[in-house]
Amino acid sequence: MIPRPGGGAMERILSLGNVKFTYEGGVDALMEVSLEVRRGEYIALVGGNGSGKTTLAKHLNGLLRPTSGRIWVGGRDSADLTVAALARTVGYAFQNPDHQLFCTSVEDEVRFGPHNLGRPDDEVRRLSETAMEVMGIADIRAKPPLTLSLGQRRRVSIAAVLAMDPAVLVLDEPTTGLDHGEARELMEILSGLNRDGKTVILITHDMRLVAEHATRVVIMSGGQIVLDSDVRGAFDDLGLLRDAQLIPPPISILAHRLEGRGVPADILTADEMVFHLELGRTGGG
Repeated sequence: MIPRPGGGAMERILSLGNVKFTYEGGVDALMEVSLEVRRGEYIALVGGNGSGKTTLAKHLNGLLRPTSGRIWVGGRDSADLTVAALARTVGYAFQNPDHQLFCTSVEDEVRFGPHNLGRPDDEVRRLSETAMEVMGIADIRAKPPLTLSLGQRRRVSIAAVLAMDPAVLVLDEPTTGLDHGEARELMEILSGLNRDGKTVILITHDMRLVAEHATRVVIMSGGQIVLDSDVRGAFDDLGLLRDAQLIPPPISILAHRLEGRGVPADILTADEMVFHLELGRTGGG
């Protein structure tokens, strides 16, 4: 019997117990996965193609339902909740924004979600205005979403989720197809949302983004969780990352190579590397 999750120092907002999922045709995509997510966390859910990370994420808001096992969302069994009810807690932004966008204007797109949830008109206006301002798209509110650049469409799709005011934001490869500047700006926005209290689950294969933004890393391979660690612990074993079809960022590889010279192996950013190299050069402690 799977125990129902209880309280704790940080509130559990999502809890999965022994979740298994088998696609039609008999392909096992998730194998007895258990996971707890606490309010306010910034989690990177990573793994190679076919690892199960997107399949797992789609269970969090009811896009997929488990073959067996249990999922609790906000303390309630998700089996008792509709997709619309789950969307009040968990918002999901697809990897391809075009799979979400269908309205004739950006403003209508962003307003659709909260309106569909039955929010009062004044609240719909407030939530949609805030979401457009946060995502930096208020000035293109009248434009048709599908005529925008990929970076703009990505922002619109996230704003449409954000306007529903979910406690949890699940973002599937949000930087795919964006240039460096667009990706940096988007990740800064997401970090700001996390600082403001949103729980963020970032699905990605870009371990540089993981190193720079996440505080917890869940690595999947073969439909199972093979590591659940703080962000520094996730870069401790480069062999495990490679086995999971993940490419460590160059700075992490360099840190491991310099470990014998007193450089910590868990360095995550270039700034940290410069600090430790300068510290060694000056003899600081």
